[in-house]
Amino acid sequence: MSGEASTPGASPRAPRPGTQKSSGTVTKKGDRGAKEKPALVLPPVGEEEPKNPEEYQCTGVLETDFAELCTRSGYTDFPKVVTRPRPHPAFVPSASMSEKPAQDDQRLSASCSLNSLESKYVFFRPTIQVELEPEDKWVKEIYIRGWRVEERILGIFSKCLPPLSQLQAINLWKVGLTDKTLSTFIALLPLCAPTLRKVSLEGNPLPEQSYHKLMAADSPIAHLSLRNNNIDDHGAQLLGQALSTLRSCNRTLVSLNLAFNHIGDAGAGYIADGLRLNRALLWLSLAHNRIQDQGALKLAEVLRPFELTHTEVVERRRLLLEKGTQERSRSPSSSRPGDSKTDREKNLLLQVNSAALVEKTDKTQTTKTLKGLSKKKEKSGGESVRKEEKSGSGQSPTQGTPKKEDPTKSGKGKVTIPEQKTSKGKGPKTGNKEKRSFLLESEHLGQSLAYSWSPKHLVAEAAETVNPLLEPVEHRNGKVFMPGNKVLLHLNLLRNRITEVGLEGFLATVQYQAQFSKSKSPSKGPVGLLRLSLAKNCFSPQCPAYATIQELMLPRAPVTKAKPREEQTT
Repeated sequence: MSGEASTPGASPRAPRPGTQKSSGTVTKKGDRGAKEKPALVLPPVGEEEPKNPEEYQCTGVLETDFAELCTRSGYTDFPKVVTRPRPHPAFVPSASMSEKPAQDDQRLSASCSLNSLESKYVFFRPTIQVELEPEDKWVKEIYIRGWRVEERILGIFSKCLPPLSQLQAINLWKVGLTDKTLSTFIALLPLCAPTLRKVSLEGNPLPEQSYHKLMAADSPIAHLSLRNNNIDDHGAQLLGQALSTLRSCNRTLVSLNLAFNHIGDAGAGYIADGLRLNRALLWLSLAHNRIQDQGALKLAEVLRPFELTHTEVVERRRLLLEKGTQERSRSPSSSRPGDSKTDREKNLLLQVNSAALVEKTDKTQTTKTLKGLSKKKEKSGGESVRKEEKSGSGQSPTQGTPKKEDPTKSGKGKVTIPEQKTSKGKGPKTGNKEKRSFLLESEHLGQSLAYSWSPKHLVAEAAETVNPLLEPVEHRNGKVFMPGNKVLLHLNLLRNRITEVGLEGFLATVQYQAQFSKSKSPSKGPVGLLRLSLAKNCFSPQCPAYATIQELMLPRAPVTKAKPREEQTT
């Protein structure tokens, strides 16, 4: 009993100094270690060392900078930067391979299937594909496809993309963009190099359809692709307003791709309204949408002379009045209140034809002759001129020169010489200075503006049109008609729902533009559409209207033999 009692008594005592105390010390050490470990454990992703990404200086090598910034931000597994693979040529089996035995074919097929599976997994692994310049190896384009781009990744891009001095395009295909991440992406664009002009956001449907923010007035984007984004009529309305409104107009966007969306007649009408006052867009694709005859007629209407609405007429008058006040404020004011005659002559000078003001050579010759004659007159009658200056008679020493003027310069003599007779109460030197300065200012004004009188109103044509509403218009039966949009060169309406009714509208447009281009040389300005794609719609290819459109567009197409890529793929 004692042995049995001692054994249980010894058994609990033996472990006390050994196992239990040691285990107690282990737990205490473990508790201390648990208290000390949080300082060493990595915090959640994106919160480790928040100042380190800002301290890192990017080198301009995207692969190095992106990896370093992702590591500093706490990412353990992040996409790699790889060169975009080139398409391989088609594989053609040789005759020697066909002579191999069946066992070798089975082994080869098994190995090929394994390699193909591995290659598929590698292909779908998230990567950042880049296209490099052939010589300098600078990053030219960036392709991101098939993996979600979060806002933190965009924050990393905002630091590693600006050093890329040759970056030209960013392509995001099915990256799960949201309206919030789109705003972050738009804020990133101005930080990049000025060479970045192309953005492609395809397969990224947004609930609010806020794609119009990419077309803001300060946006550097010139080529924008929004294919396959489920854009409906509401999104098309926002895009049309971004193209142009009564008070604003996009002047940087050159091409817009809206193919493979859900745009109907109402959306096409909104896009047409945006084209009314837009004079920058050259290429527009609305292929594979739901546009019918009503939307097609609206698009065809803005490409030929169309009637201005009441609000547009009111805005045009306001712009003309504002322009007139600016011109009057630019004209030099008279130095003395008694020079009403000079003011009248300056007003007459502003109404002279631009041809008389733009010819610099004739003006320089007239000023030289005036200077030479004044010097001769001063030398011959120096004493008499001094007396006239003291007495203040105001007669200019160049008086009487119009009789010696060449008849070819008589128009300019009428403009410049009356001012030489109207400087009453002034010395001849100050008068000559004022005349010469005013002549130079009027010459500069004549280069910027060209005035032409019409029987109904005065049309002011600016050398660089600030607003299309200031273009020359035509009056018919009390209505104001504006020349249509002749800047758009390419319009793609493949695979919509247009019938022969909508086709007639485009036939009228093409006939007008063809007649207009014959009467105007191409060097003087835009002449209208060079390519119009209407195939695969709801009309027969043998339709007479369609055949006529093809005949009229054939000589206008820059390359008649090459077919567009979209027609080849379809």
